[in-house]
Amino acid sequence: MTPDPSPSAAVPAQPEAAPDQPLVIVLLGPTASGKTALALAIAEALDLAVLSVDSRQLYVGMDIGTAKPTPAQRARVHHELLDLRTPDQPINLQEFRAEAEAAIAAEHARRGIAFLVGGSGLYLQAITQGLQPPAVPPQPGLRAQLDALGQASCHQLLAQADPAAAARIMANDAVRTQRALEVLYATGRPLSAQQGATPPPWRVLELGLNPPDLRQRIARRSADLYAEGLVAETQALLERYGADCPLLETIGYGEARRVLAGELEEAEAVAATSRRTQQFAKRQRTWFRRQHKPLWLDEADPLQQALPAIQRVLG
Repeated sequence: MTPDPSPSAAVPAQPEAAPDQPLVIVLLGPTASGKTALALAIAEALDLAVLSVDSRQLYVGMDIGTAKPTPAQRARVHHELLDLRTPDQPINLQEFRAEAEAAIAAEHARRGIAFLVGGSGLYLQAITQGLQPPAVPPQPGLRAQLDALGQASCHQLLAQADPAAAARIMANDAVRTQRALEVLYATGRPLSAQQGATPPPWRVLELGLNPPDLRQRIARRSADLYAEGLVAETQALLERYGADCPLLETIGYGEARRVLAGELEEAEAVAATSRRTQQFAKRQRTWFRRQHKPLWLDEADPLQQALPAIQRVLG
């Protein structure tokens, strides 16, 4: 089941927010749904910066494989929360939330409005709903042991110890799997049992994109990544950060690595990347249906629906 994209859906109310509180606009949707183009149009119309909420675009050098905004797009509109870390220095949810809240505060001081754009549901929930991750510092020794154990075994361990966390973490997501196990071993309590929520003092307007042709969009996006140089980008990242970097097993990069190893032809890699992206998009849609209540925009002209919705909230 996917979210209802009907344009007749009501703007979700924010019952705990006062009318004089600053506004946070959220543009969410699955990968390849058209968020970047619409975000640029909204940001230009309202003089806003785009605050990216993407769990991979925050890493330096992971540009093509994450469909990061291009230099030309970043010249049109100011972007924040990109290129925060190198791929060998993973950021956890608590650290990202601190970076995001600082960027939101700066935009509230400048414009009274902050504009979040992305498809990383847990990160969006942490920011807009005040999800409080446990304050457990990284455990390098434990991470080394988990690396040696292998991701398949680690995710299986997590599924046994914390099924709720394992259900929302992709089976090949080594970074989040290790973080959940880190919290479990450091505190003796599952991550899923420690994530309280304190709503932030903002009004939040969520806008969503869920185009009916998403499968075709993903297929085109996957082909474009390889045409734009994903294999060469992966080679450069491998040379700089090593074959053990978990982020280089994520969607696109994992398949490009197999091209470099001679295990796949590029056409096969494109197809495999498209399949993995389709699976990921399905999980994103499920998350947004269960965890968020956006105004789903009409794909025919989302800008002309988004701007009046924002103006109604602004009064």
